[in-house]
Amino acid sequence: MIVFNLMCKDCSSEFEGWFSNSKSCDTQIKQKLVECVICNSSNIEKTLSKPNVSVNKGKDKSSEKVLRELKNKIKDVKKFIEKNCDYVGDNFAYEARKIHYGKKDKKPIYGKATKEDVVELNDEGIEVASIPWVEEEN
Repeated sequence: MIVFNLMCKDCSSEFEGWFSNSKSCDTQIKQKLVECVICNSSNIEKTLSKPNVSVNKGKDKSSEKVLRELKNKIKDVKKFIEKNCDYVGDNFAYEARKIHYGKKDKKPIYGKATKEDVVELNDEGIEVASIPWVEEEN
């Protein structure tokens, strides 16, 4: 795995992305598969990254172990959200607006929204976040 510094060309936010190699990063950016963590735009570019040089030999974690740990942490977040928030499915944008404009009691919700919905909600001053969702393996 390799980490690249990325920047959104729309809102200038900088964030990191993990990829199997440089070509994979370039391909995913070109195919608009990488999104800004702030505005969900897929107008992304790679920026300069500092080299990652390990000085503690023997303490590097295998990439599989890191990915497994990351996946487990995402699952923990998912469980927390499912326990503490109401699922509204495809009606997320509609329900978020009802709560924001006082037509419904404030409560944490989660569901599905299109990129366009997220941009419109942000434009209206409604804070939303895209969260990676890991499905349970059978």
